[in-house]
Amino acid sequence: MYQVYPRSFQDSNGDGIGDLTGIIQRLDYLKKLGISAIWLSPVYRSPNDDNGYDISDYEQIMTEFGTMADMERLIQEAQKREIRIIMDLVVNHTSDEHQWFIDSRSSKENPYRDFYVWRKGVNGGGPNDLESTFLGPAWKLDETTGEYYLHLFSEKQPDLNWENPNVRDAIYDMMNFWINKGIGGFRMDVIDLVGKIPDQKITGNGPKLHDYLQEMNAKTFGGKNLLTVGETWGATPEIAKQYSDPKRNELSMVFQFEHVGLDEEPGKSKWDLRPLQIAELKEVFAKWQTEIGDQGWNSLFWNNHDLPRIVSRWGNDKAYRVQSAKMLAILLHMLKGTPYIYQGEEIGMTNRVIHDITEVEDIESKNMYADRIQKGYGKKDILASINVKGRDNARTPMQWDNSENAGFTTGTPWLAVNENYDKINVEQALADNDSIFYTYQKLIDLRKNYPLIIWGSFELLEETATDIFAYYRHYQGATWLVVCNFSDQEQVFSLEKTVTETILSNTEKHYSQLVDTILEPYEAFVVAISN
Repeated sequence: MYQVYPRSFQDSNGDGIGDLTGIIQRLDYLKKLGISAIWLSPVYRSPNDDNGYDISDYEQIMTEFGTMADMERLIQEAQKREIRIIMDLVVNHTSDEHQWFIDSRSSKENPYRDFYVWRKGVNGGGPNDLESTFLGPAWKLDETTGEYYLHLFSEKQPDLNWENPNVRDAIYDMMNFWINKGIGGFRMDVIDLVGKIPDQKITGNGPKLHDYLQEMNAKTFGGKNLLTVGETWGATPEIAKQYSDPKRNELSMVFQFEHVGLDEEPGKSKWDLRPLQIAELKEVFAKWQTEIGDQGWNSLFWNNHDLPRIVSRWGNDKAYRVQSAKMLAILLHMLKGTPYIYQGEEIGMTNRVIHDITEVEDIESKNMYADRIQKGYGKKDILASINVKGRDNARTPMQWDNSENAGFTTGTPWLAVNENYDKINVEQALADNDSIFYTYQKLIDLRKNYPLIIWGSFELLEETATDIFAYYRHYQGATWLVVCNFSDQEQVFSLEKTVTETILSNTEKHYSQLVDTILEPYEAFVVAISN
């Protein structure tokens, strides 16, 4: 899977904003990489309060991205290249400019009133102290009727009331509208929140959540050759099996995020940082590789539109950018699950450092900045957190070549291009046989040709140096060993096993025996070993 963030992928008309025609122009590049599907971040009509995750019309295309005819052409042109389009399904909330909400807030008697979550206030405030993910109360007073509506995100993103069967039917009709256009499935935004019971302050994994998903399956994508993946922040391996066990008729797979918080201070926010502990990363990955078993299916990812660039976050984007990017790719893609590549990851794009809040577009980062300034935090410390974890890091324009604006646009880009585009770009990567791109291409090719990578069991090597992440994959009598030096220091790895084949490496080495092997910084390799 390859995630395209359309606003930042390719602009075809010079307005500084990526668009659907731009994506079509780059499909041959994605075909060369070898991907099977594109997860397309939202392109629906939206006032763009939260970069398209606030939808005002599910069956229209945002004007700046193009037209419905462009969307239909993208689906068709992708299919010609054996690539399916996975739509981003945002159905926990809509925009406050959606006609449903306009009608809902107009009067308490309106037929659409119960499409959203309305409550009377208590003691001059909201009905309870639920907090928005974007900071502040999750309840907003609407003057027209004097009641509060729920918004677990921006106040311009009112939450839909999934307890209302009419809401669910309207959503299923919309999903079938897109299925009939030939899409390949849905990535479901914060889908674990749709079973919320706000009066009890239950948001994620509500008691009716799985009933709703089984109903959705039956009324839309069930029985069809479509892929569905749920964004499930609160999932454990046991919960993940509920979502993705084929016998339960819910989803194909989940995104779980346990590894994503490992560089955050426990019990604090994503902005409160601490160094990544490799031992914890190994523990989390091993848990998800083993406990989900064959009952469910997991997604594998380092990056997305909400997360910073992995080579800047947990690699080394200075002295060892290429080496560490390849190591991170090998480590992830040899695991069990479906890998997701975020645009630019395959060429080692990095975070873009900002020096002032005026350079920020992301609503989450802006809100955090204002909140922390008010609380007395220093500007330097706040900007340091944004530079590490802010969502704009992933959203800078795709770097295609070393021409002006990295070949993304002939106009003024909506978000500044990273200054390093003259050194890090697709044109340069394709011309270099040893580039990060070709490591990703090889990994994709291996997954298509070796069932061991798909179905093999996982076994963590416990007796290694802390910064060495090594594991076996076992399948039908064959064993592969994956060894990654997750550090900028040399490490010693020793194993008394006979290597029968070097499958892949990010160095020039070929491996025959592994006793007292000196690993270079960020060295990674995959070998077949005799049992």
